[in-house]
Amino acid sequence: MIDALATGLLNGLVYALIAVGLALIWGITDVINFAHGDFLMLGMYAAYWLFTLGHLDPTLSAPLVACLLGFVGFLTFALVIRPLQRGPAMIVILATFGLGLVLRQLAFIAFSPDYRNLPATWLSGSVSLGNVHLGRPQLGTGIVSLVVIVLLFLLVYRTRWGHALQAVAEDRQAASLVGIASDRVNAQVWILGSAAVGLAGALLTTFFYVFPSVGSVFGLLAFVAVAMGGFGSLPGAFLSGILIGVIEAMTGYLVLPAYKMVSIFLIFLLVLWYRPRGLFGRW
Repeated sequence: MIDALATGLLNGLVYALIAVGLALIWGITDVINFAHGDFLMLGMYAAYWLFTLGHLDPTLSAPLVACLLGFVGFLTFALVIRPLQRGPAMIVILATFGLGLVLRQLAFIAFSPDYRNLPATWLSGSVSLGNVHLGRPQLGTGIVSLVVIVLLFLLVYRTRWGHALQAVAEDRQAASLVGIASDRVNAQVWILGSAAVGLAGALLTTFFYVFPSVGSVFGLLAFVAVAMGGFGSLPGAFLSGILIGVIEAMTGYLVLPAYKMVSIFLIFLLVLWYRPRGLFGRW
């Protein structure tokens, strides 16, 4: 049981990193990025092919993949989001949904629907901490995710640039009156949020299968974490991501693995029933 709980915490840190990237974009730009999970898929394929063709371990390629996905996020904002921002909000939502479908179908065409996984990496194997036995890939990925989340929190809440982000999130017009370029901030947020999910995708390849629709699995959990934590709340997304990982692991251990998603969505519905704004509301 302790092994299952520890594994759930580590998986929850990965979910939290993905959710924090989504919450950052959602909270600042008011855009629901339905392609967020497919960005994760791109990051996983990038790390997979860098390992397969260039023999570059995912622990080394993760920063490179994060930069690559940051550029993808910038292109998405510049070519898709910014031209549609003045229109109805539903148009922007449908645009990100359509972008996700396009990316997924291109992955099916380019890579086939086959499941792929990496052979032994630097993180392969297991480690024992007392009576707790953990996989080294999960442990390494969880630790890196926690470090990145802490750095993101410091960047958002303890820097001048982070204060500019919060100003744009609070009132875009008032922020522009004091010299904050909202379009520039929005582009930077898309870069940062996409880089975070790209980093998570690269690290996930050390212990998870890579396939074209893998983004729908993690993307859905990220949406649940953001909504349950409170729309736009980074602390809420972080804690909800960890909670989802623990619920998933303990349900699989105490009940049946087939009921993992059922328990997650049941608790999600209960939270929204009693707290419609989520656990923390908007930051």
